[in-house]
Amino acid sequence: MRLLAYLLLFLLSLPAWAAHGYSLWGDLQYPAGFTHFSYVNPQAAKGGELRLVSNQRTSTFDKYNPFTVKGSAPAYLSNLLFDTLLSGALDETAAAYGLLAQDVQVSADGMSATFVIRDAARFHNGDPVLALDVKHSFDTLNSSFAAPGYRTALENVAGAEVIGLRSIRFRFKHPNRELPLTVGGLPIFSHRWGRTGDKVKPFDQVVMEIPIGSGPYKIGPVNFGKDISYQRDPKYWAKDLPVRLGTANFDRITVKIYKDNTARLEALKAGELDLMRFFSAGDWARRVNGKKFDSGELVKAELTHRLPTGFQSYVLNTRRAPLKDVRVRQALGLAVDFEWMNRQMFYGAYQRVQGLFGNTQCQAQGEPDASEKLLMEPLKAHIPSAAWGPMVTAPRTDGEQSLRSNLRKAQALLKEAGWTYRDGALRNAQGEPLELEYLDSNEAGARVVTPWARNLEKIGVKLVFRPVDFALYQQRLQKFEFDITSMAYQGTHNPGQEFADLFGSKAADTEDSGNHTGLKNPAVDALIVKMTGAKTKSELISACKALDRVIGHNYLLLPQWSAASHRLAYNAWKLQRPSRMPPYAQGETWAIDTWWAK
Repeated sequence: MRLLAYLLLFLLSLPAWAAHGYSLWGDLQYPAGFTHFSYVNPQAAKGGELRLVSNQRTSTFDKYNPFTVKGSAPAYLSNLLFDTLLSGALDETAAAYGLLAQDVQVSADGMSATFVIRDAARFHNGDPVLALDVKHSFDTLNSSFAAPGYRTALENVAGAEVIGLRSIRFRFKHPNRELPLTVGGLPIFSHRWGRTGDKVKPFDQVVMEIPIGSGPYKIGPVNFGKDISYQRDPKYWAKDLPVRLGTANFDRITVKIYKDNTARLEALKAGELDLMRFFSAGDWARRVNGKKFDSGELVKAELTHRLPTGFQSYVLNTRRAPLKDVRVRQALGLAVDFEWMNRQMFYGAYQRVQGLFGNTQCQAQGEPDASEKLLMEPLKAHIPSAAWGPMVTAPRTDGEQSLRSNLRKAQALLKEAGWTYRDGALRNAQGEPLELEYLDSNEAGARVVTPWARNLEKIGVKLVFRPVDFALYQQRLQKFEFDITSMAYQGTHNPGQEFADLFGSKAADTEDSGNHTGLKNPAVDALIVKMTGAKTKSELISACKALDRVIGHNYLLLPQWSAASHRLAYNAWKLQRPSRMPPYAQGETWAIDTWWAK
């Protein structure tokens, strides 16, 4: 028996996974010894400059630390300056390959992952990247000094331990197939960042100190309030690695900052920018034109992708009294006339967002199947009864439905919730009018809110558009001081612990968390645990579909719209791009990563 026990312990100590990369479900697309990702040009020329515009909703930046709560860091800084242990491919989901790490080993019991750092890995100051730096990065991001989203993502990581000069082991609280990818994707920075001699600043006070990262770029010339440049590191340690070959081709990337969309567009037309991504269908259809487009110097490209649609939505803050009632929230959604907006304002360019997981295997459709019901049944007391029926879909105003009929349904719901029309407004039993504020950091946002507000006015609801400067907007979001706002949540093929930050009960009470809706629901918490703890792909899909149903039938997010392509305008005389765009690439970040100067 003792011999059998020793044998069992020995077998459990062996890695269940030991390879040049890690896949959530065990199927890596690129084999050991691959030379480069298939979508890059390994012979791409190095040199030249790429001039971009910042698409952030702020007009400037006031820090170089992208990991803390307060302030705004420059666009693209994190991706350009900080390497990670593993790096994902843009033509594959749920997998990543060694960057700082030369290999990853996951224990047979799923309770730990060990990474061995490459001997060649170097920070910008020439120091080697060591296990102590990885542990320092993990401990710092998992502390109260960093943005709370990191702590939520790392909640199930028990700790990190240095087991050798270049070897580090992450211990998990319980088996979770996603966690090796989570820790493998953490940005790694030097333990010397923010240190002067023996003095170490608290991380939230590391503001304007130049980051000590190991990525392909360093911070170059900066003109505060106008632009920032990133200079390619000619000694970048990883330039010939399979995950980096054919990438980071520009010697200089300059990001210019303009205060409004009109100024950005005019700068492009004047030749001050080389590439710009467009999010406005109106701009793309009517205003992206001029002499440089006529000559062929600037070209327009619509590049089809297979990314998840994400869940860009009107976000309803249930911490606010009128929005606590699900009937009020549902009524507000019935007043959104997407079909009219798509025809009259968006040139038919968009499709309606459907749930949390649109365009992925996790999207819930129709009625729940047996596996979903099995997960939902023990949580029945906390799940809307309608969730056992067809998946909720956004109301339409074409075909058999109309705005008029939708508004009648909305009126009935509001009346049922205790709101009746008297004295010129819709009022509750206390005589308080139903007035809500829509918070935005951009005055141009009024264009898409006004039709909704006009429809709500027809049923007695007053929606006030409140534009504020970005700093105040950010502050109010961090403290959840808003009724309604709009957010573009990025989609994913492999949902995980980040959903605890977006919808978990604990995050609802954590300032600056991602839980802007204020949702506290035991069923949601339990389904997120099921989702993150899934041992098979089918278990993951069942759990995320069940979660999709519960969130959807709570009417916390009123779906907006998404596009199936990236709209890019770029200088064809200066820039060259690979022959194909990988299916899971983001528009401008793909260009930054893989395009090159002619």
